[in-house]
Amino acid sequence: MHEHIARAMYYFSVHLLFASIVASAAWALTSILRASATTKYWIWVATAFNFVLPSGALIDKLWAPHLTWARPLAVIGDPVWDMTQGRMAVILGVIWMTGALSMLSRLISRIRKERRGAKVPDGLNYRVDTSNFVTDGIPVSFGDSHPSPAVRGVLFPRILLPTGIDRLLSQREFRAVLIHELAHARRRDNLIRLLYEVSLCVFWFHPLIWLAGARLALYRELSCDESVIGRAHGQALVSALAKLAVCEQGGILQATASSHLSYRLARLAEPAQTAHRAANLILTSLFAAVISAAIFQTIAHTACCFVLKR
Repeated sequence: MHEHIARAMYYFSVHLLFASIVASAAWALTSILRASATTKYWIWVATAFNFVLPSGALIDKLWAPHLTWARPLAVIGDPVWDMTQGRMAVILGVIWMTGALSMLSRLISRIRKERRGAKVPDGLNYRVDTSNFVTDGIPVSFGDSHPSPAVRGVLFPRILLPTGIDRLLSQREFRAVLIHELAHARRRDNLIRLLYEVSLCVFWFHPLIWLAGARLALYRELSCDESVIGRAHGQALVSALAKLAVCEQGGILQATASSHLSYRLARLAEPAQTAHRAANLILTSLFAAVISAAIFQTIAHTACCFVLKR
């Protein structure tokens, strides 16, 4: 039994090592290259999911008898063998489970809170000409229960807007906010966020997956802003975000109308730039090379052999 646990922990440790290298490379590449925020967002999605999807394990399982060149990584194998024995294994297991359960409770609490906020109380007097319409296949509704524009729903997203936002914003500003939220809904960002937070419950101890979450949150917003800029509504979104941030109209809207607000306003205020197609291609190619090399190295140190003491 101990041997099987040690083998599993060895693979887990090697996979985390190279997943961490991928995350570090993603941070460096997305910080240096001036590619689009959308490209950077998908790179961080791949980086986060690379922690929880050990693709090398499938290759190990199918082709292990043919990977005779694979060699174990002794610097990881020996400590893993020691940690999976006796009292140390129990202590580490308890620590991990405590953290995982805490993170799971945190996730469940957030989901319940958002569900309560998304419920529309009975008796609300909606404006007939603006409420409960559908745009680009996404339902949109107004209500007092949600103080800021938001997308709710995982598989079937819908846009929730505060009552009065159509009066606070001009028609062009309102359209800019709607384009931004539509980008979230069409891309199923809530589903991606949920999958990331489930993985965080498992890898709560790893600082780089927390970094991945922060980068995901940033580029998620910036990439949706790019959709607005692409529709020539960039300046309208700037003024809309400013109004949403400083609105004092009796709680109709709150300063939490969008995350990373100051950074987004600064980016939107920059002069319009042409699409960085070359930078996008370079960034995607470099990242693909890094993640492919990491998968290969994981296979190279896990297929066919494990460092185990007899």
